[in-house]
Amino acid sequence: MKKLCRYISKYMAVLVLVCAVLSLLFPAVLQPIPTKTINYLLGVVMFGMGLALNLHDFKIVFSRPKDIIIGCMAQFTVMPLLAWGLAKVFQLDEALALGVILVGCCPGGTASNVITYLAKGDLALSVGMTGVSTVLAPLLTPLLTWVLAGESIHVDVAGMLLSILWVVILPIVLGLVIKSLWPKFTEKAMDYLPAFSSVAIAFTVSIVISANASKLLASGVLVIFVVMCHNLFGLGLGYLIGRLSGMPEPKKRAVSIEVGMQNSGLASSLATLHFAAYPMATIPGAIFSVWHNISGAIVAWLYTKKDNLDSTLHKKSVTTE
Repeated sequence: MKKLCRYISKYMAVLVLVCAVLSLLFPAVLQPIPTKTINYLLGVVMFGMGLALNLHDFKIVFSRPKDIIIGCMAQFTVMPLLAWGLAKVFQLDEALALGVILVGCCPGGTASNVITYLAKGDLALSVGMTGVSTVLAPLLTPLLTWVLAGESIHVDVAGMLLSILWVVILPIVLGLVIKSLWPKFTEKAMDYLPAFSSVAIAFTVSIVISANASKLLASGVLVIFVVMCHNLFGLGLGYLIGRLSGMPEPKKRAVSIEVGMQNSGLASSLATLHFAAYPMATIPGAIFSVWHNISGAIVAWLYTKKDNLDSTLHKKSVTTE
């Protein structure tokens, strides 16, 4: 069972992609499931995140505040502004523009820590940035969405704030509490938790795509391209900000991945809860959930290849000398 769970978590990107394609080809299978189900699924993922965290992870905020501040400022400026700019450049309609902006205004994604680890980045910084951006999300996500999309669409800032508190913050706090009360149980659960979260994310993507399959097929190419640009530009600008800040390579990688990978499940959840009049607003979040896992896996592989190449060149240089 543990071996199967490791296999599922290792190939999460493949699982999400397969589920997305099947949902697009056979949408009727999952269409009877209410889209509000994704709120519970996201809560499960956030609960798992709470179980995986510990108080030591938050000490990074106080021991290395400069790195955290730079990273979180990049998180809540680069991605929201990129989203707004791409929506304007490609003249997306109101619903799709809203969906892209929602993705941009959300905190870092839960998969970013795994990708940072695989990319040999600074894992402590990654976990710290994810935690801080998630704590700031109840305030910043609604406000930024209102600033960037509120001209043409009514944004319920207070309602979004409460939704994030219930769907994101509360499950994380419950996870932390349970870990502190029953550490042995939590330690055993960690063998299965990543796989469980991977399945929940894949199921979330499947429900959203099934509910909007026909509309996605009608405007899918453009939306997919915009989402890909959003993610790739975020990864690139995050790395550049780390470089301009004088960070060493592991920290640059962590900031890059944290900035480029968003909690897109939260974006789809907020679109479902607060923007029912714009059903297409859920689509960018679903596409982002698929794509950023694929791009993250590719980025981690490229970083690993670069490290191996640098190591080989260094050995040859030492041998020559």
